[in-house]
Formats: sequence, C-alpha cells, structure tokens
Amino acid sequence: MPSESIELSGHIVDSGTLQRVLDQIIAAGADYVVEEFRLGHNKNDESFARVRIDTKDGGKLQEVLELVTRTGATLPRGVGVKLEKAPKDGVLPDDFYATTNLPTDILINGNWVAVSNTEMDCAIVVTTGPLPLPPPSRGGETKGARAARHPSPATRHPSPVSARCLRMHRVKKGDLVVVGHAGIRVEPPAKLTRERQFEFMASSVSSEKPKHLAIREIARQMKATRKAGEKILFVGGPAIVHTAAGNHLQVLIEKGFVDVLFAGNALAAHDIESNMFGTSLGVSLKSGTAVEHGHEHHLRAINRVRAAGSIAKAVKKKILRDGIMYACVRKKVPFVLSGSIRDDGPLPDVITDMPKAQDAMRAHLPGVGLALMVGTTLLSIATGNMLSASVKTICVDINPAVVTKLSDRGTFHAIGLVTDAELFLRTLTRELGI
Repeated sequence: MPSESIELSGHIVDSGTLQRVLDQIIAAGADYVVEEFRLGHNKNDESFARVRIDTKDGGKLQEVLELVTRTGATLPRGVGVKLEKAPKDGVLPDDFYATTNLPTDILINGNWVAVSNTEMDCAIVVTTGPLPLPPPSRGGETKGARAARHPSPATRHPSPVSARCLRMHRVKKGDLVVVGHAGIRVEPPAKLTRERQFEFMASSVSSEKPKHLAIREIARQMKATRKAGEKILFVGGPAIVHTAAGNHLQVLIEKGFVDVLFAGNALAAHDIESNMFGTSLGVSLKSGTAVEHGHEHHLRAINRVRAAGSIAKAVKKKILRDGIMYACVRKKVPFVLSGSIRDDGPLPDVITDMPKAQDAMRAHLPGVGLALMVGTTLLSIATGNMLSASVKTICVDINPAVVTKLSDRGTFHAIGLVTDAELFLRTLTRELGI
C-alpha cells in the first residue's frame, strides 16, 4: 500500500490547519495515521504533527499530497524541489506546481528560499543569481519583516538562487520551473487574533449582521492602512453609479482613501454619463425615472471621450468636469479599466487584451495593504486571485453569492458584507469623517 509521511508545524490547531488536512485526506478516499503530535502549551508555542498517509495506489497518493501541501503540509525527508525547463514560451512542464496565495518557500541547495510575488494559480520560476529586490509585497511587508514574524525551523541562509511566482503567459522557454510537491513549504493561515475578530464576524455571509459595526471597523482598518504607508485598492462595479453612490467614491478618492482603482468599461462609462447627462443607463439619478432617449446617453458620453482621446484629455479639455474618473485624473490616482465582450465603445482607456489587463493590474499590487471590492463579481474574483493572503480583502455586494464565489475560488480570507453599495459607501464616508 503506497504511503507517505507529512509534517505540519505552527499554529496548526487553533487555525484549523491540522483538521483541514485530515479532512482532505479522508475526503480524497485515503486514510491516515498520526505518527507524532506535540501540542504547544500557550498561544505563542507552535504545535507539530507527523501524519502518515495511506492510499491504495500511487496516483491517489500524489493526488492527496497535492491537496495537503497546498494547505501547509511538508514532506519530512528534506528533499529539495525538482526543476524542469519550460518547453516553450507560455507553456509549463506537465507536472508544474500550481501556487496558492499563501506565503511559500522552496528548499533548494539545502536552503529555504522565500518565493516572491505570491499569487494563486501561478508557477514558481527559479533564477540563479539574485533578482532585483521587488517592491514590498504581501501588504507592504518586506522579506526581512516576514522572516522576523515567522521564524523558520530551518535557517534561511543567503542564497544565490531566487524564486518568484509567474503567470503561465509570462513564462519563457528555458525558464526553470518547480514541478511536483517535494521541497515546498506553504505557510498556513495565521491564528485569528483579537484585532481581526471583526473579520470572523463579517466573514459568515449574512444579510442580518450589524453592518454599521462592520463598516466602522473597515473605516478603522483603512485609516490604519494609510497610516502604515500601505496602499488602498478599490475595485468597483457600475452598481456604484446606478445606486447614486458615485459621489461617495469620489470623496474617498479626493480625501486620499483610494490609491488605485480597478474597474471595467461600465463603471467609467456610466460615471461619465452621469456627469454629462445626469443619468445612469438612461435613468435620472435625481428622480429615478427613465429619461426620453436616455438609453443613448452612455454611448454619447463614450463618444465624446473617444473624440478627446482619453479620459485625462477629456478632463484637460473640460469635457469632463466632475465624478469618479475626474477625481482620479485630478488627484493622480492610477486606474486600470479592463474590457469585456459586452462593452460599448469602449472608452479609449479600456484595455481589451486580457493578459495585458491582468499585467496592468498586477503592476499596481505591490504595497497594497487593503483591497475594497464593491458591486462587481468578475473583477472581485479576478483581483482576489492576484492578491496575497496577507492583504486585507473586503467584498461588498447586495448578492450573497458574490462573496461566496470569491471565497470558493480561493480568496478564503476575504471579509464578506451583504449590503447595498450606496448605503455602504455613504456609511463608510461618515465613519471616516469625510
């Protein structure tokens, strides 16, 4: 009977990591034996477990190992990672290791090397010789700070080898790619601290939570993020404009609580429509009634910006005089507008090549400490897939399924708040005192 032992260490009991691994083994149709277990005596002590996995065949064993190593388990035999060359540009070896968004290390040349730019659904590419030091990631945290917070049982010696996460389309022929699961260590989610208890309260998706308390805590977190010198990312959908909440987002931008904006063609187009015609999708934002020929307004707004050449040029030429996009231009807040198949126009700033749009979004993620996603399903999931698990992530939507989908697709640490975009943003600006 094929078997393999795995090890887990850290706060594996109170974080639920040990139970999660054991559940994964049983759910996959395998069995386990706990060979060794040491429980920490207090909240600062780490626990340790060695578990033997028993399966009926080698294929099932590899399947289970893939599951549990992504959760935080490691192989105890001290074997380093296996590397294979990418066969061609944009193509990975068949058995490439697919990353999580949790802090990850690889064992190479006898040393544990931290993987930079942690992001889910990527490959790990190893480079000989040190890479240029990347901007602070994982919420602005440097590698040194992370090492101090999470001392490793194995000493991290200086190494001439560097490792980083890369998306499939960024990999070049000949790049050394990590394959298999040996020599990989994933840091499990940290213990829930008192400071993060509001996340536990808000993470169970329900429309019957005391929202003003959660929003007050979100405002506090935003202030703390700005004080720490980290960036706040806002990801927004057109519901913000449709619910007449655009002015609240504009105030957040003008008062320095948004450092970068991710959106689609729709939010920008309807924001511009609302400031040129007073409508959103042809509905008056003052009376709430449809305006004659209002269905044309967003097209005419897009056309005027296209004639100007860009949103920034429309602001400079005083074609656009107010609104969310106006505030971004005037306050020099960078924005990335990504396209979709249903876009009208689109606006000239919209990136319609999806890999280029993804890369443009990733370029703004280093240093982000908090991500606030409001009223958008696809962009929330897409952004969540790019973020490290250390980034505070808040998803707000009137539809509970949006928050659930975000968690199901890997952003397990996201805080979910089920409420209307206008109510949320109005309350948030009040709690921020702006």
